[in-house]
Amino acid sequence: MNLELRTRVQPFRASSAWTEADFEQSFPNANSAIIITDMWDKHWCRGATGRVGEIASKMEPLLQKARASGILIIHAPSDTMSFYVNAPGRRLATDAPHSVPPQELVVHDPPLPIDDSNGGCDTPGDKEHRAWSREIPVLTIGPGDVISDSGSEIYNVLRQHHIETVFYMGVHANMCILNRTFGIRQMSKWGMRCVLVRDLTDAMYEPGSRPYVSHWAGVELVIEYIERYWAPTVTSTQMLAELAGKAASR
Repeated sequence: MNLELRTRVQPFRASSAWTEADFEQSFPNANSAIIITDMWDKHWCRGATGRVGEIASKMEPLLQKARASGILIIHAPSDTMSFYVNAPGRRLATDAPHSVPPQELVVHDPPLPIDDSNGGCDTPGDKEHRAWSREIPVLTIGPGDVISDSGSEIYNVLRQHHIETVFYMGVHANMCILNRTFGIRQMSKWGMRCVLVRDLTDAMYEPGSRPYVSHWAGVELVIEYIERYWAPTVTSTQMLAELAGKAASR
């Protein structure tokens, strides 16, 4: 895939201003993986559940193309491994040869630009609890797909398959995508190249909290934060077009 990635740069050290910057990068399919993060069948927040359904319907066609193009698909619905205990994808994760991660990189990690300390639910009255039991069934788990919610297991799989770049999609950008043991922070510290698919994510943020903007403005602030400090981003539209074009040319 030849993709145009978006990042944020601080061009003048005498100024605190950041600006958007784009650059092109090529990613061999055989050395790329997708991690689908916490796309549960149900979330404790009704607003989040509805948006996950919308994201899943857009995500599935991309996963079909990516799988057919030789990109490794990793399903990571945290806290649901008991549901998949006998699934072939679980065995692919647990049976992967052990790999010792390198010494972690030291990365500057400023605070988030939003306040999500109250859980970030934008549908009033919802109380935090474990509502999920599996990944949303809209997403197909195909032959060769891996299932895990463990950073060490997923790192083993990535090394086994000689993966250099991980594309993250799913929810939520300010919580699980950044902070899970398989998330962008940890994999970046272990030297993996991480890319966020910015139109296939969401954030836990409600407008009554700092900085008092709309939900979607809050999502964009989190995406910009990731672009500044952790990983560039891309759109699913770009990825799908590249994968469709490569398939058509074969």
